[in-house]
Amino acid sequence: MIPTPEQKAKQLYNDAYMRWSYEPSYDKNYLMAKAIADFVCDEVLGYMGADRGHQYWTEVKEQIQKL
Repeated sequence: MIPTPEQKAKQLYNDAYMRWSYEPSYDKNYLMAKAIADFVCDEVLGYMGADRGHQYWTEVKEQIQKL
């Protein structure tokens, strides 16, 4: 089952937060995890072109911005 864009955005954020959070400050970790998740979306979209998954990853990126 394919996760919704909102679920995928949360998953990417949580994975980035758990793997790359080394700062003692929550704010810095939050911003870092959000930036990493956004970067992942950009990478996927960059390789995808106008494929049918483009809309899905665009929505994921929008959901990351809302976190």
